[in-house]
Amino acid sequence: MPESQARTAERIDLRSDTVTKPDAEMRRAMSEAEVGDDVYGEDPTVARLEAEGAAAVGMEAAVFVPSGTMGNQIALHLHGSPGEEVICDARSHVLLYEMGGMAALSGLLPQTIASPGGLLDPAAVDAAVVRDANYHARTGVLVVENTHNMGGGTVYDRPHLERLLAVARTHGLPVHCDGARIFNAAVALGTTADALAAGFDSVMFCLSKGLGAPVGSLLCGPKSFIAEARRTRKMLGGGMRQAGVIAAAGLVALRKGPGRLAEDHENAGRLARALAGVPGVELDPESVRTNIVVAHLNQALFGGGGETVTGGDLTGALLGRLREVGVLGSWVSRDRVRFVTHRDVSREQTGAAIERILQAVRVAG
Repeated sequence: MPESQARTAERIDLRSDTVTKPDAEMRRAMSEAEVGDDVYGEDPTVARLEAEGAAAVGMEAAVFVPSGTMGNQIALHLHGSPGEEVICDARSHVLLYEMGGMAALSGLLPQTIASPGGLLDPAAVDAAVVRDANYHARTGVLVVENTHNMGGGTVYDRPHLERLLAVARTHGLPVHCDGARIFNAAVALGTTADALAAGFDSVMFCLSKGLGAPVGSLLCGPKSFIAEARRTRKMLGGGMRQAGVIAAAGLVALRKGPGRLAEDHENAGRLARALAGVPGVELDPESVRTNIVVAHLNQALFGGGGETVTGGDLTGALLGRLREVGVLGSWVSRDRVRFVTHRDVSREQTGAAIERILQAVRVAG
């Protein structure tokens, strides 16, 4: 596609499933939402969303928060104590993408475990736990991320979760589930979100990712935990007033979103199979089970064209090529690129994106 055509071509945004726009049903629900002051506990639409969200993951209660990051950080703040360690995967969201929040806000230290596909090994977790030592920080919390973003949308099945939860129970550790995309995991496994959340002390899930809402997440857990979570939310500046306007869109997303996630997974699988056939791209398409595709790149992608990749940033070079043909992806590292399918990219648009990506890499190589 010549550059002049690319300027007028429809842009296909595969950077994240956070880029979706509210649909007509959501906009209508937002305009008609019954509202009140949620800090006073008087917004009926927020209350309805929290009740339905808690039930969806089998928890007693929930609190509506602006972002998944805030939900995760509230959970860590309440489960852990300053000076304790948080066991998490070495590429987990709470570690890499939450601005050092566990340390800055709660005085917690990460204890990371390198895990294939981001899926923690129960034996490795068991070996990492420190409960009583006068020379080492104690372990305070275990975090499990399902699906695992940087693992390429990988999923924990129930038997794997049971083994991790058993280790935590042995050591008396609270376990938080970063379930930003737990509904994607449930669809991929042919189960339900509440089945995957069972046994956790708290679960956060996002309304604004695959489910398609414009903003918001829910932190779920026991009633007493959520009562404290509301206090912490306020402390962090997350108290919202007439929040029913956005909660109304969240209700539509919660009720309608899970039923269409399989389409995103199918589109991601098509994209993964296409990329796996490209010289210079390392990707096992069988590992792509949800809506995230993370591919490793090597110099062979650019070898044929004699292109010099500045600073060895293969991903940056590829993303530049893709922007020229109207496709957006995400930089993960200098040799890893991420694409995320979502409700605003149809099957037809996925096919168009594949054609443009293949065109861009042919030019590059």
